[in-house]
Amino acid sequence: MSDPLLRMVALARPRGARFALGVLAGAAATAAGVTLLVVAAWLIATAATSPPLTALSVAIVATRALGVTRGVARYLERLVTHDAALRTLADVRARVYERLARTEPVHRFRAGDLVTRLVSDTDATQDLLVRGLTPPLAALVTGAGVVAVSTALLVPGGLLLAAGLVLGGVAVPVAAAAAGRAPGRRRAAGRAALSTALVDTLHGAPDLVAYGAMPAALDRVDAADAELTRVERRDAGLLGLGAGASALLAGLTLWGTLLLGVAAVRDGTLAPVPLAVLVLTALAAFEIVAPLPGAAARLGAVRAAGARLFDVLDTPPSLTPRPASPAPAGAVPRDGLQVRGLRVRYGPGEPWALDGVDLDVPPGRRVAVVGPSGSGKSTLAAVLFRFRDPDAGTVHLDGSDVTAQPADAVRTRITGMPQDPHLFASTVRENLRLAHPEAGDAGLRAVLERVGLDTELLDTEVGSHGARLSGGMRLRLALARALLVPATGRTGTLLVLDEPTTHLDQDTRDAVLDDLLAATAGRSLILITHDLAALDRMDEVVVLVDGRVRQRGTPTELRERPGWYRSAIRAGAGAFSAPRQGRSATVSPVRAQR
Repeated sequence: MSDPLLRMVALARPRGARFALGVLAGAAATAAGVTLLVVAAWLIATAATSPPLTALSVAIVATRALGVTRGVARYLERLVTHDAALRTLADVRARVYERLARTEPVHRFRAGDLVTRLVSDTDATQDLLVRGLTPPLAALVTGAGVVAVSTALLVPGGLLLAAGLVLGGVAVPVAAAAAGRAPGRRRAAGRAALSTALVDTLHGAPDLVAYGAMPAALDRVDAADAELTRVERRDAGLLGLGAGASALLAGLTLWGTLLLGVAAVRDGTLAPVPLAVLVLTALAAFEIVAPLPGAAARLGAVRAAGARLFDVLDTPPSLTPRPASPAPAGAVPRDGLQVRGLRVRYGPGEPWALDGVDLDVPPGRRVAVVGPSGSGKSTLAAVLFRFRDPDAGTVHLDGSDVTAQPADAVRTRITGMPQDPHLFASTVRENLRLAHPEAGDAGLRAVLERVGLDTELLDTEVGSHGARLSGGMRLRLALARALLVPATGRTGTLLVLDEPTTHLDQDTRDAVLDDLLAATAGRSLILITHDLAALDRMDEVVVLVDGRVRQRGTPTELRERPGWYRSAIRAGAGAFSAPRQGRSATVSPVRAQR
């Protein structure tokens, strides 16, 4: 099943009974409307012959009953179909969010484009089910009944009405769908382009203003808006053409039915009262197919939205289940982290980002992983955080293979700070409770104090991406969140901190490092950094170069041994600074907020 429309309809299969009930209710509402006009025609035509009032009483009562029935049936149709469609939409949204959370494809799409896929393209499922599925099925049921009644009155009239309904309910919608297919694709692409341009402009506004690029960015937004407006205008034109074609067919069918009926009356094969009923039945019948051309014209946009939606749902997972591998044998204790022969690359034929890395972090040990940019440090962090699978090698924690466990289960035992941690536009309290939802305010204040933040910040709004906090405060808050994760496993939680002091000035970096090392005292720690300051307090330093471990040992040993570490220390340039001896972890309240 490759057609996006069919796949979107298949999403509603669990609620097929509800949609069937909605179709029956819609058919009943339409049939009641048509029958109401038919009975009214019979009543008016019969009343012109001055019959006894009792002869009209049944029709009068039927008219009132049909009016009530039409309203009730239409309400039930809307209630049932919208309820089923909204429940299906909720399921689709849950699937999309689950897919994003499980496979991390968020980074494969631009922010504005992803917003459109999550909102407009997902909402297209509801539009298809409510406007593109129920009305055609209801029209099929009701149309068959109306044609049968008209044929019973006058066979040529019934055949003509059948031809008119087929043209109005099938030919015109098919033509509208074909004409709207390309504009529909352009409409979905245009909406995504406008959303992307707007989001990029809003998020990048400070830099755009600083570099004088805001006018160009606004021009891109204007161009995207103009293109979407042009496509929407053409879409509106198609809707108008479809409505016009339906009205033309209704008029021609009505005139043809009238001419056939008049000829039948002249020949004596049809009475005057049935003639009025036949003609008004033909007039009312086109109410059945009136919504179909408009719905068909939108199918192109719905199909394009469905294709974009399934691009997300069909994104291959970053993590795939695999059988557990045995823990590595040898003298190394089974407790703690053990990495053996780890190899990772980002695509076939690309160089190895990690090439045979071995790493041991026994319980309570603090290990720093250093190296030049592009050496594979952040790739190592991604594997440990379970953001991606290794291509070869094993990763064991407390003797169990982490790649054979659910990613969320691993993240309760290996936690920390990824590079550029995200803060949500909420309070400090809510950002902390992401790691430990049951934590009370006393525990939250305690962890804030451990990382050198003011304990009265709990109700402070951090702003979008933490914009209301300084760089040092954002990193301290992210560290506090990592420290809040409840310890699990035999040896507690392993903390992995990926570049925790990047983009900070020297004084703030020193203060953050001091508080970071003090707050994590006694815990297993992997510190991934460019910054060589404060490494004298680490138990071991591992040097990665070109994805391979080139050196390992204590900071003192590596400073005395020829290699990358000693060269970087002596260079003392860029992000590197000389190791500091025994700085106090206590900083002033003012400095702690930097």
